[in-house]
Amino acid sequence: MRAVDIIEKKKHAIELSREELEFLITGYVNEDIPDYQMSAFLMACCFQNLSAKETAYLTDIMRLSGDVMDFSDKIKGYTVDKHSTGGVGDKTTLVLGPLVAANGVVVAKMSGRGLGHTGGTLDKLESIEGLKIELEEQEFIDIANKVGIAVCGQTGNVVPADKKLYALRDVTSTVEDVALIAASIMSKKLALSNQGLVLDVKTGKGAFMKSLDASIKLAQRMVEIGTLMDRDVIGLVTDMDIPLGKTIGNALEVQEALETLQGNGPDDLIDLCAELGGRLLVLASKATDLEEGKSKILKSIADGSGLKKLEDMVVAQGGSLESLHNLKISKNIFELKSTKSGWVKSMDALSMGIAAMKLGAGRETKEADINLEVGLKLFKKVGDKVSEGETLLNIYFSDTSKLEEVKAQLLNSYSFSDSEVAQPKTILAEVLKDKVIKY
Repeated sequence: MRAVDIIEKKKHAIELSREELEFLITGYVNEDIPDYQMSAFLMACCFQNLSAKETAYLTDIMRLSGDVMDFSDKIKGYTVDKHSTGGVGDKTTLVLGPLVAANGVVVAKMSGRGLGHTGGTLDKLESIEGLKIELEEQEFIDIANKVGIAVCGQTGNVVPADKKLYALRDVTSTVEDVALIAASIMSKKLALSNQGLVLDVKTGKGAFMKSLDASIKLAQRMVEIGTLMDRDVIGLVTDMDIPLGKTIGNALEVQEALETLQGNGPDDLIDLCAELGGRLLVLASKATDLEEGKSKILKSIADGSGLKKLEDMVVAQGGSLESLHNLKISKNIFELKSTKSGWVKSMDALSMGIAAMKLGAGRETKEADINLEVGLKLFKKVGDKVSEGETLLNIYFSDTSKLEEVKAQLLNSYSFSDSEVAQPKTILAEVLKDKVIKY
């Protein structure tokens, strides 16, 4: 078997076998196949799309290129995970995970760090003093069994094929191919043997996928992969034109997640968690239909059982409850006031995420340090009425070096209307293995 023959077949849109893809990917990881041949293959994939079967093969080969965690006979009960493609103010895992676990479904989650304008769950969790995110496999399994939820970071050897391929895609203009994106995401998600998975594919200004159609296609491809690999997978396409919830930044988002579990959260975050969680409960046979599932998720907020699960997870992973309930947030606060009256017509989630990154809440490079105490708290969102001089948001900062730049950027992130503006929808589409439903 030769790499050039496999590239030639893909160039002419001939479907590749698992063995051919395995030869190519394994050879590249082992440095037997050079960058220039893998670059040619990736570009061929962009012009001659990978089939669903090829994408599933590629995903599985990448998944098996490094460490996998198979806990199918080690964790009791049906296990689930949630994946978000990344957005601004997305603290969903911190709310959703405990609520699902409170309903008897085990949440076994491997999360990542933030990069650029998107926040990472691990960074948020590190706002809680003492909480361990680097867990040994047995420790992770023990916590999942005892508490019903465990969240850890990726080991250094999870899906090394993806790390190497992504670095090459980044410099060969092959990042945006939907099949390659789907294989990259799902190879990491399926490195854990969860039975159920709900995908939260963000779309809009603050998301990687900007258009609804492209986001639906990505969700479809990921659901196809999961189905072909015998997992129960549902995809939701959700709005990221505006930030989720009312906070952007690490400790601020943990605080908002805590307030949500205490019954004081913003409507969009609660609605999203009910929609995602309700579907996970249906997959796990803990609810007969979506409405019952959503009702159970909301009940777990009202009765405090979701909050208790978060607290139990924090303690089990070595964190301090005192820290959880008294998070360190910057005391340097600037109130950004509106220069206009009317209704908020639009917000630029990307610009707001970048502004928070400039404050130190996010990373411009993978190696950069972040400041867990800084960020934004929003008081006005799309559809809200505002008067000139009223506070739009608070800026939590640690130094003033970029404050003026951030203030101007945030003011320009808002646009206003003289007439009333409707509240935006959070859920835009649902992707199942056999159909797409637009809302």
